[in-house]
Amino acid sequence: MEGEKVALSVGQVAFLLGITPVLAAWAYSELLEYRKHLYPSKVHSDLNLVDLRGYSGQAVTKDEEKSVLLEGGILESVNSKGSAVSVKAQLLKLFSLDELFLLECRPTLRAIAEFAGILFYFYLCDRTTLFGESKKSYNRDLFLFLYLLLVIVSWWTSLKKHVEKSVASGKSILYLNRHQTEEWKGWMQVLFLMYHYFAAAEMYNAIRVFIAGYVWMTGFGNFSYYYVRKDFSLGRFFQMMWRLNFLVIFCCIILNNNYMLYYICPMHTLFTVMVYCALGVFHKYNELPVVMAIKFAICFFTVIIIWEVPGMFELVWSPLTSIMGYVDPNPNKEKKPPLFEWQFRSGLDRYVWIIGMIYAYFHPMVEKWLERLDELEYRLRALLKTIIVTVAVVVGYLWYQHIYKLDKYTYNKLHPYTSWIPISVYICLRNISQPLRNSSLSLFAWLGKITLETYIGQFHIWLRTGVPNGQPGHLLSVIPNYPLLNFMLTSSLYLLVSLRLFELTGTLKSSFVPSKDNKRLSQIALVGLSIACALYGVAFLLIKL
Repeated sequence: MEGEKVALSVGQVAFLLGITPVLAAWAYSELLEYRKHLYPSKVHSDLNLVDLRGYSGQAVTKDEEKSVLLEGGILESVNSKGSAVSVKAQLLKLFSLDELFLLECRPTLRAIAEFAGILFYFYLCDRTTLFGESKKSYNRDLFLFLYLLLVIVSWWTSLKKHVEKSVASGKSILYLNRHQTEEWKGWMQVLFLMYHYFAAAEMYNAIRVFIAGYVWMTGFGNFSYYYVRKDFSLGRFFQMMWRLNFLVIFCCIILNNNYMLYYICPMHTLFTVMVYCALGVFHKYNELPVVMAIKFAICFFTVIIIWEVPGMFELVWSPLTSIMGYVDPNPNKEKKPPLFEWQFRSGLDRYVWIIGMIYAYFHPMVEKWLERLDELEYRLRALLKTIIVTVAVVVGYLWYQHIYKLDKYTYNKLHPYTSWIPISVYICLRNISQPLRNSSLSLFAWLGKITLETYIGQFHIWLRTGVPNGQPGHLLSVIPNYPLLNFMLTSSLYLLVSLRLFELTGTLKSSFVPSKDNKRLSQIALVGLSIACALYGVAFLLIKL
């Protein structure tokens, strides 16, 4: 099937129809910018005088002009009164190639063009024969060598000490600080990716724990934000949804894949929504301990009903089968019901996000306790820390011997109820002393910031799926017969592209998802949905004809 011609899907045709005029507008905006520098006097007379009056014909101050240009967003420019310009009017200016508008929107148009170019690169790597593919090969010695080498290099070059203050006391505690959690995500992500690249099947149970760690942080991070900031605005919520789903939606469209192929994305989306709902409902009473206890109990009860009661999962999710369904196209794999994959993946970590919320709720109390512990007399402090470390190590050892070492099928049955144990042991040992809390490896923290992009990108520009909804069973081969050189080159390009995708997602989020204007957000959503429906309708007709 590799060399056969594959007909374009409706989504792919719709994307081409939509992106073509945008790319044309971007090219024209770059030409205008070039002319602006080539003929500054002419551009000044033709455009800049209009710019100083704004779209409403009134004078625009320097600060307002700077604000518009810094945003660089198609849907975020403002007039002199600070009210948003009509979304429809802005689209008309875009498609009529209004020169002033295109100059202002050039950074956003450039970001869209670059994003489209990266998606095209995804398609070239994974759906064409331009690049080859090679088989995966696992060697434990090489696997451990590469990972430990990265750890050593990171330790030598990026070990940093951070000076931050405890929210609870104002003193330097740094229990589960942002640097630490980003580093945690980073070193787990490296092992997760290497597990896929080298087909390290013996690490299966460890990968399950790492994914539970990510879901735990979904509960911990979102609870911390909503409980402390009390910001339940739709703008903030949809910015988070954009972050989690913007890239994956376009990958599904361009590569004709189901959403569930990238199962981490729907999992984080689901549990983020559940945290938002749990804290958002009657949020004025979140300060009351009894209210929070009831909310935690409701969360547990909801999970028990949906995942533990036979037949309830299918009843709840069957209306969304077209979105959440997945069937592996490999003819050698046993065919499962469409919702099986979603039930299995989400069920593995159905409780740990609630554990993350509980840890976040008691975070200030733990900070105070750590503060008191560090102020104790040396011998007593050393004794208490020794006891804590000993208990944590013993608990971790027992979990390893009696749960982790089980075969993967038996382990999966226990994982939903026990994944919090290794997570808690790690948190305890990682935060037992002030130097450990204050220090992090910034290289892993940097990798931790782009975990979503590296997770999605690995399927198509590091590994290869080859067909719609295929699992990444092969490696992308740019330098045939030189596996280590190929690993070095493809990994470098893969990280570079992942970083750019992270930055582009943020840039476009700032342009299209206003954080404090619900009316404008709804206008943008309505116009975007209308355009998407129109493009899909035209694409469907073109394919039928």
